[in-house]
Amino acid sequence: MSVALTVGPLFVPRIDGISGTRRSVCKKNHHWFGFNLRNGSVLGSGCLVKPNNICCSFSTDDDPCVQQLNDARIIYSVSPALGHNKESHPECSARVPAIVTALDKNELTPKFRGSQILELANFKTATIQDIASVHEKAYVFGLEKAMEEASDSGLIFIEGSGPTYATSTTFQDSLIAAGAGMALVDSVVAASRNTLDPPTGFALIRPPGHHAVPKGPMGFCVFGNVAIAARHAQRAHGLKRVFIIDFDVHHGNGTNDAFTEDPDIFFLSTHQDGSYPGTGKMSDIGKGKGEGTTLNLPLPGGSGDIAMRTAFEEIIVPCVQRFKPDLILVSAGYDAHVLDPLANLQFTTGTYYSLAKDIKRLAKEVCGGRCVFFLEGGYNLESLSSSVADSFRALLGEESLASEFDNPAYLYDEPMRKVREAIDRAKSIHCL
Repeated sequence: MSVALTVGPLFVPRIDGISGTRRSVCKKNHHWFGFNLRNGSVLGSGCLVKPNNICCSFSTDDDPCVQQLNDARIIYSVSPALGHNKESHPECSARVPAIVTALDKNELTPKFRGSQILELANFKTATIQDIASVHEKAYVFGLEKAMEEASDSGLIFIEGSGPTYATSTTFQDSLIAAGAGMALVDSVVAASRNTLDPPTGFALIRPPGHHAVPKGPMGFCVFGNVAIAARHAQRAHGLKRVFIIDFDVHHGNGTNDAFTEDPDIFFLSTHQDGSYPGTGKMSDIGKGKGEGTTLNLPLPGGSGDIAMRTAFEEIIVPCVQRFKPDLILVSAGYDAHVLDPLANLQFTTGTYYSLAKDIKRLAKEVCGGRCVFFLEGGYNLESLSSSVADSFRALLGEESLASEFDNPAYLYDEPMRKVREAIDRAKSIHCL
């Protein structure tokens, strides 16, 4: 059975007979109070009773929250969307808890690190107006209305024949995810007023966002979390120029489309050539006033650590330096890992360590250290969690432990001739 919604051709929910997980959604003063107990701690975002959780409200430079921020190296938020779940689906509710477990196991949480690492608590959900800064209101209201059908049926698909599903909590979970990213932008900006080396933000959130187009959901994504955060940075903080780096294995077509005509937001994507959704051609450089502020670098299948390091130094660094952003946002997809089941690149945990380390260095050089990472893809739970943990080590300035996870036996020779041709072509198109 299908349900017709008047929200445009990209949003045509269909009903699936599978009974989804139901969970109550409670709101109080627009804050999230969803809990899942594990080993005596609380997973999720909201009122968490843990050491070094901080509120996302800042009043003055003498505020204790601001003082904590000044001393921190990482500030992260957690929004696992436990009710947004389909057990057999790659983008399931196990993803964020797997990361949180790995961070705890590797002593990369506030409990072990004191003031070095902060977890953001009590952040506000995004509003309809926040979401509408990127998405058409018809889509937003249509999704909200579709929650009635999702509640009755347990689970619906919301992308026509595509893979994006919804449960009764998807709309609220998606508002929370977007709010978590916006709150991290607020926190990093607040810290940057008082220190030249503010903490890096990391949003451990789902559903992911970079495929969601202005008119609807796509590719497991509901709302464009990074895109919404970019607009929030401009409107709430006056950070005019934003640079978005997307290293997910799939092209971030939703983010690309949202800013294709915007000269103040630069979108740069590295992704596997020919992979889903088939967009992200090198010839797509933006339109109108935004021409030249989109750079797509499709990498040939089999590209790995050498290819990405080369692309970073020869493409990403000069682009960021030339654009001179006020803020760097990162669509951090961990599905380019050699163990990930959905694509065919050869990134390793060590590759992600290097990316995090180098992006932090670049942000410190060009925009006062203002940088926030947003979780996108990554569907092998072991490679996902180990890679995020090593990203945290990089942001702390500590040594990588990738060698304890990465197995060279999985790797093969990278197609460096094709990589070289792709990088040289991108450099020529963008005069790098």
